[in-house]
Amino acid sequence: MAENFKEPFSCRGHPTLVVQSGSGERYCFNCIVEAFQRQMYNLVARMLDDWAAAEDVTQEALISAYRAFPRFRGGNLRSWLMRIAGNAARDLLRARKARPSLSLDSPERGYLEPPAAPAEGPEEHALRSELRQAIEEGLAALPPEQRMAVVLVDVQGFSYEEASQTMGASLGTVKSRISRGRAALRDSLRARGELLPSIFRQDR
Repeated sequence: MAENFKEPFSCRGHPTLVVQSGSGERYCFNCIVEAFQRQMYNLVARMLDDWAAAEDVTQEALISAYRAFPRFRGGNLRSWLMRIAGNAARDLLRARKARPSLSLDSPERGYLEPPAAPAEGPEEHALRSELRQAIEEGLAALPPEQRMAVVLVDVQGFSYEEASQTMGASLGTVKSRISRGRAALRDSLRARGELLPSIFRQDR
């Protein structure tokens, strides 16, 4: 994957920001940002349960990646970038835990509002929005390491091996975190069974 961002560079007519890896290879950092910024933002936003703060943290993570690029020695570029983003999110979570100041009712917290489907009525859209919010709240309640593992694999579509590289943890540890996180999320959703499709309800 990293090969896609090496020379020759192509940034759609914009000036190219070139970075050099620890192995001496030169990359187009503009292209890297364009390809991975959204994935990094989605991970950070779900780690923090705070979509507004995620924008700043993602930018900080990209700046950190730019500065640290001489330490990248090849391999899975996406995993390397996502590890930087995850670490930035965990740093903020630790800071918030040490100095709690953000109310759960703060307007800074928020959920992505899914657009209505073309044939979806107002009631169906409202129910789907509530389900989306319930999922986000369930994710937010997970311990950070479980949350990150679940988001990487179930939301971002990472393989277990890639998630292991991203988190710097063994494959078995990542699988355990995902299993526990999924179970806790499933219990959280079942507690709000009125929002779920009938197949997931316990009273069936």
